Amino acid sequence: MAKDVIIALDFPDAQRALAFLDTLGDERPYVKIGMELYYAEGPDMVRRIVDRGHQVFLDLKIHDIPNTAAGAARSVSRLGASMINLHAGGGITMMRAAADALRDTPGEPPLLIAVTMLTSLNQDALTHELLIARPVQDAVLHYASNAKAAGLDGVVCSPHEARPVHDLLGDAFLTVTPGVRFAEDAVGDQQRVTTPDMAARLGSDYIVVGRPITKANNPLEAYRRCRDAFVGI
Repeated sequence: MAKDVIIALDFPDAQRALAFLDTLGDERPYVKIGMELYYAEGPDMVRRIVDRGHQVFLDLKIHDIPNTAAGAARSVSRLGASMINLHAGGGITMMRAAADALRDTPGEPPLLIAVTMLTSLNQDALTHELLIARPVQDAVLHYASNAKAAGLDGVVCSPHEARPVHDLLGDAFLTVTPGVRFAEDAVGDQQRVTTPDMAARLGSDYIVVGRPITKANNPLEAYRRCRDAFVGI
């Protein structure tokens, strides 16, 4: 399975997102468009960045009743993104409806992955806020199993859970892992974090990296450092 670094374009508007991409020169990295940028600029933001030559992970975390989730997946699949996602917490029926909708849409469908547990959650939040008594890894593996049963291509999880997911569900089942920082960086609002090289050793297929690259003094240098540490393992 090919590995890649996905840069999170967590910007409030198109001007700043595109200005950042301009700092990368001829590099055309895989990028993530999340809710902040998508809600500010709309579907055309995806098309504009795809037209620049980037693969896009459209991170909208679809989570609704099955019919609505299927319609949402069908709509965003037309934007040219290479990967989209939904929340595994919506259940197997919802995930399967979205996967079926993509298979019934003309053209090459994007990869469809499921968010298991947000990397901002730790065991205390799981136990006392969400009333999930099982360990985080158990919950992640259960959600990942549901996603595979529903016909999805993989999951979003922390790098710490990537190898157990692969051990349970196979190497072809993708692990897309946020919560990646350089060793000297602050963890911010993330809880379950690793460095790029550690994420590679733990079995991540894709790492999602935002502020360590986008807020760096030299974003191009930071991206290349991250890519070399992750892909070079």
